Formats: sequence, structure tokens, C-alpha cells
Amino acid sequence: MTVAGLRVAVLASGSGSNLQALLDAAREPEAGFRIVLVISNRPDAGALARAGRAGVPTTIIGSDGRDAGELVALLQGARAELVVLAGYLKLVPPEVVAAFAGRMLNIHPALLPAFGGPGMHGRRVHEAVLASGARLSGPTVHLVDARYDQGRILAQWPVPVAPGDDPDALAARVLEAEHRLLPAVVRAWARARTHRGTDAQTHRGGAPPTLGFSAPALGPCAALPASFDEAFA
Repeated sequence: MTVAGLRVAVLASGSGSNLQALLDAAREPEAGFRIVLVISNRPDAGALARAGRAGVPTTIIGSDGRDAGELVALLQGARAELVVLAGYLKLVPPEVVAAFAGRMLNIHPALLPAFGGPGMHGRRVHEAVLASGARLSGPTVHLVDARYDQGRILAQWPVPVAPGDDPDALAARVLEAEHRLLPAVVRAWARARTHRGTDAQTHRGGAPPTLGFSAPALGPCAALPASFDEAFA
């Protein structure tokens, strides 16, 4: 893991597989970012164990929602420059969103704006995709605002819906894409931050950086590419 780099805090409620993808990516010599804090609303979340094994500090917040000011203080105390929601199943309080406006990302397991909103997480998303007859699904990384899954879309990756798919099979392929897309976005954010400099405006508000890549066009895609980084022009 690099000693210097973009300081990233992660909020997670579940097993933490997307967190693990970020932890693994952060160990790469040119990652440009590091995970400095993991917060969960569930004491039994696997994400906490993954963070502990990686030597990353962890904090548990109340399941009924810790005071927004305290959550802001936790993130600011860790000097987080970017906050990533990686399977975090609670609505972030508006005060926290405002404090990190333009610096908070979420990953969603469908191609937003479809199949998003309150209650649309996990298996429910994939059931809805299959019920709709959609031929493509895939993850979306977007900025977080005060509403579920409504923030500006930053990147998506199409995953074909295969004949005979059930929710578990589709979820597994989308999750593989999530594990590649999310680190790619955070790496690109870190590069953009470096290019823009490390002044206070970069870290404390204003427009998010231009990430320097766009998602590939939707089209026939039988399998995930070997390297998402190579696919981002």
C-alpha cells in the first residue's frame, strides 16, 4: 500500500467483498489511494473483519443511525478525502452528504437509473432485472446525494443477462464486474486529484474531478474484459 495517496473511507453493511477489492487494489504500487477507515452499522459485518486483517481502523455505528454530526466527525477525524459506500444499506444523513458533497460515491448492482431507489438492493435488484426482461444489467458507480441512487452517474459496465439466469447467477456476474469497476473509479479519482493538486478546494467541496475515462458503449459483450483499466480510454 502506498504511504501517501488519496485517503478513502468506506462504509459497508455486509460481507465486504467490494471493500476487499479496494483493499487489494490499494496494495498495488501505483494505486494512488489508501483505505484509512471502515465504518459499518452492523457489528457482525464481514467488512469489519476484512478491514481488521488489513490493519485498517474500524468503527461501528448504531443500527438506528448515529448522530450525523458524529459521523461527519469520524470521517473528518480520519481526514477522508473520498467516502465510498460499498454495500452500505442505510440512507446517509443529509448533513453527512452535504459535508462530503461531490466526494462520496456509491456502487449499485444495476444500470441506473433503472432498478434503483429505496429497498432496491441485493437479490431484489436482480429479481427485478430478470422480471423486466432486460437483456443487460451491470454495476453503476455514482455520486451520492440525499436520495437513494439518484446522484450523478460516473461509470457503468454492462453485463449481459444470459438465457436461463436466476437471481443468484446474475448477481455473481454483476459482482465480478463490481469488483473491477469500483477500484478502477477510485484509482481514476486519485489520478485526477493528483493532476488537480492538493489544495483545499479539491478536498473540501466543489465539483468532483473529471475522471479521465468513460464507460464503454453498451453493445454485445459476452464476458468481462481481462482488464477494466485497459477498457477505459
